[in-house]
Amino acid sequence: MNYITDPKEIEKRSFEIIGKNIDETKFEKRELMIVKRVIHTTADFDFAHIIKISDGAIDAGLKALKEGYTIVTDTKMAEAGINKKALKSIGASVKCYIEMPQVEEFSKTYAITRSMAAMIMASKDKRNKIFAIGNAPTALFKLCELINSGEIKPYLIIGVPVGFVGAQEAKEEVKKLGVPYIITEERKGGSTVAAAIVNAILYMFDNRSG
Repeated sequence: MNYITDPKEIEKRSFEIIGKNIDETKFEKRELMIVKRVIHTTADFDFAHIIKISDGAIDAGLKALKEGYTIVTDTKMAEAGINKKALKSIGASVKCYIEMPQVEEFSKTYAITRSMAAMIMASKDKRNKIFAIGNAPTALFKLCELINSGEIKPYLIIGVPVGFVGAQEAKEEVKKLGVPYIITEERKGGSTVAAAIVNAILYMFDNRSG
C-alpha cells in the first residue's frame, strides 16, 4: 500500500483539503489560520461556523506573547499540546495549575472544582495574560468572576470548553466582559482546540500558514 510518510507533506495536503471544504473568503488571513488549524486538529468542519473571534483578539494575543507573558491552561493536555519550541523562540511560557497541591487543598476547603481553584491561584500572578480554557466550564465561569471583580486583567481569553452542562453559558459570559476573546459557540471545543488556537497564534510570528 502506498501512503504519504512525510509529516510536512501530510500537513500540507491536509490544509489543502480543508481549504477546499470551507469558504475561505469569510475570514481575514489570520482568522483563517486559526480556523484551519482547529479543523486540522479535530477533522470537524463545524468549527468554521462556530469559532468567534472578537475585534482585536489576535493582536492582543500577539502582544501578550511578544511581551513574554504567560499562557494559563485549564488542563495538562492543553498545556502539552502547545508548541514549546515556538513559545521559547519568543520568550513566552505556558502553565497549568490544576495538579498543584495547593489547588487540590483549596478546592476541598471551599467545596469548589479544582478548575475553579486553579483559576483563583492563577489570578495571583499578574504575568498570566492569556487564559486558554478548553475543558472546564467552571474554570471559565470563575475566570469571568475574577475579571469582573478586578482581580485579574487578561489580554486574551480563549474560551472553548466542551460539554453539555455550562459550556454554552460560560462562553456567553465571556462576550460580556469587554476582554478580547476567541470562543467556540455551542457545545463543541476541548483541550486540543484550545491548544490549536494558541499554536495558530504562535505560528503567526514566523508566518507559518498551516
